[in-house]
Amino acid sequence: MRNLWRVGQTVLGIIFRHPITGTSIIPILPDGRIVLIRRRDDGCWALPGGMVDWGEDIPHTVHRELIEETGLELVKITRLVGVYSSPDRDPRIHSICVVVEAEVRGTMEIQDRMEVMEIQAFPPNSLPPGKMSHDHTRQLQDYLNGLTTLA
Repeated sequence: MRNLWRVGQTVLGIIFRHPITGTSIIPILPDGRIVLIRRRDDGCWALPGGMVDWGEDIPHTVHRELIEETGLELVKITRLVGVYSSPDRDPRIHSICVVVEAEVRGTMEIQDRMEVMEIQAFPPNSLPPGKMSHDHTRQLQDYLNGLTTLA
């Protein structure tokens, strides 16, 4: 029984003590506006994105998350903005976030009302004030400053 418990602890440690990989997307409409979502869980503005599913690569995750959260279609990923890995960047879990800029097109429409309460496009010089969800304020500021960040 004791050996079974040790095996169980080892398995749980492997599963739960490793960061989860996710993405944040900085969607740019043809007119240059940046698309943000307002999250239902914390009421804050955020970049669309989410966790990489098993068997999925980052470009596929970007494509899927854009459709799921905004209804927009990915035209192309244009830039790697950064990789953010601070253990406290996401209050829920330790996650590593790959942030990309993406050209998008289509009509903004909430697809997942359980997660997203609002979608809006903002000119880069007129983003909503206040703290964004997670560390998205930093991600967006790094993007606007032309940085490629490893943090």
